[in-house]
Amino acid sequence: MAPRARPGVTPFILPAAMMVASGAIHAVVNAIVKGPKAQASDPLHARMVARGSTDGASALLLLPATLLVAWPSGAIGWLAISAAVHLVYLYAMIRTYAVADLSAAYPVMRGSAPLLTAAISVGLFGERVAIADLAGIAMIGAAILTLVLGRHLDAKALGWALTTGAMTALYTVADAHGVRAAPSPASYIAWDFVLIGAISIAMFAGLTRGRLFADLRAQWRPGAAAGTLSVVTYGLALWALSLGPTAPLAALRETGMVTALILSVAFLGESVTWRRAAAVGGILAGAGLILLG
Repeated sequence: MAPRARPGVTPFILPAAMMVASGAIHAVVNAIVKGPKAQASDPLHARMVARGSTDGASALLLLPATLLVAWPSGAIGWLAISAAVHLVYLYAMIRTYAVADLSAAYPVMRGSAPLLTAAISVGLFGERVAIADLAGIAMIGAAILTLVLGRHLDAKALGWALTTGAMTALYTVADAHGVRAAPSPASYIAWDFVLIGAISIAMFAGLTRGRLFADLRAQWRPGAAAGTLSVVTYGLALWALSLGPTAPLAALRETGMVTALILSVAFLGESVTWRRAAAVGGILAGAGLILLG
């Protein structure tokens, strides 16, 4: 389904700006999930709690909105696909952060997604992509190769990070079609967050055998902050996808790499080698090429 037309707004400029802002905020959310308070004797469990509190807070925040927006008729199938993909995405993401640094894993997780998003959008749904967009997406792929060759992620971490990126591409395409098929972007956004929050809490509660709920009480403050930011970042992304083409907008969201790099050094005490910095620079250069195109 084609993006909604918005008379009086310069094509691509508004959704592009929304995606750049979304990427920066997304990096902050991931830093909270990965952050210092998640450094525990059981890193996997700690990150389940961090992610569960984030998604639960987002769902609670938007639950009242479901009474004010239309039922997402026309988008139910896309919501179901997005929910199923998110189950795998969430698990792969917390497994990645349990074994890898944010500055090493985040570029692979986020940088691989636009390549796959473009392949799915163009190959499966026939979406048209400009030459400049393809060049920018290819540059992002080359930057990711720099990280892989640098061996900053072991095989396990790389596998989980690439799985996360693949799931990101799948839910991005599903949500792009869903937000365009719904009666309004607000309708899809509200129901999507409530549904994802519910399945996140259910999955992590099952994996932790109920220990999640006791730990949520101790971590509700950072969870509430991350959940609020999560609504802002992905809400912006979904709204942007209702206005413009999927592949280049998905790539522009990866400008959040700069924010992730700064946070990993300033607050998480991680080291950044020249290869990591060059990879992030390459990803940003690719996004810049898309903007110039």
